[in-house]
Amino acid sequence: MVKFLRHTWRKYSKLGKGRKKKQVWRKPTGRDNKMREKKKGHPPVVSIGFRTPNETRGKLDKKKPKMVTNLKALEKIKENEIVIIGKVGKKKKIELAKKAKEMKIKLHNMRPEKFLKLNKKSKDKKVSKKEVKNEPKK
Repeated sequence: MVKFLRHTWRKYSKLGKGRKKKQVWRKPTGRDNKMREKKKGHPPVVSIGFRTPNETRGKLDKKKPKMVTNLKALEKIKENEIVIIGKVGKKKKIELAKKAKEMKIKLHNMRPEKFLKLNKKSKDKKVSKKEVKNEPKK
């Protein structure tokens, strides 16, 4: 898959150097523009033939992506769908990760085992800090 980027995006931060959202396609114009002339050794220009096949268009790992923000939506997931956990807080994200692990559902933007392990460690640290605060001073 080819990623099409603007002609001189590497030169300026306003065109996306270090800013992914700004790295957008603009058709190259200009009399002597080598990219517009499709010269060898220059980045590709958007044209017919670069489009992705119908079977894979808009899919992740050959499965249809589905945004999930609660447990009810997670339970409705089918076999040919892949889950993307949406904008949710940490508490709900932990619940969703546990349920997905239990149901053996693949999550696209999270590894549930690693996520749950990290959160368990951080929870233990918080508990130990509270215990230290509650100890009587000598």
